Amino acid sequence: MLIGYARVSTIDQNLALQRDALTEAGCEQIFTEQLSGAVTDRPELAAALQFARKGDTLVVWKLDRLARSVKQLIETVEKLRARGIGFRSLTEAIDTTTAQGRLVFHMFSALAEFERSLIRERTQAGLTAAKRVGRTGGRPPKLTADDIEAAKAMLANPDIGVTQIAHRLGVSPATLYRHIPAARAASADPTRL
Repeated sequence: MLIGYARVSTIDQNLALQRDALTEAGCEQIFTEQLSGAVTDRPELAAALQFARKGDTLVVWKLDRLARSVKQLIETVEKLRARGIGFRSLTEAIDTTTAQGRLVFHMFSALAEFERSLIRERTQAGLTAAKRVGRTGGRPPKLTADDIEAAKAMLANPDIGVTQIAHRLGVSPATLYRHIPAARAASADPTRL
């Protein structure tokens, strides 16, 4: 059985073009939804995947209707393959139920894996180079050692509250609590309020 899945990102877009193409392709059941591709929880896609049985083929009008990224596309199609369900994209002429379609899809997979490997290598090289010149990764701390000492001195004064100290240092009270856990206890002390 051919099972269609159509998706548009906004209410302004029309599903008719996709639905017509899926019907013309021979889809007996079509699941449609109006959701952004960035939304990972797509109920109609989940319903289509649950409805599909071994030997069926999930059909989409275009690859980007099924997945937002190559990685997500590969993962979805691999889950289908593991269940014995084929995949077909009408616009890109990919059909994993044929030898040619599987080859094209495997080329997509290989390119995606190659891209991930390159990103990992570049990241590692950048971190190694930074380490050689004495830089470490991560965001610089909001408070310097001098700021922390000044905050501790101000905390000793019962007339100055945590919110005032944080404001003077240009940070939020939460940042102050993170750097000086005793500040939380001091702010809870009713004699400090």
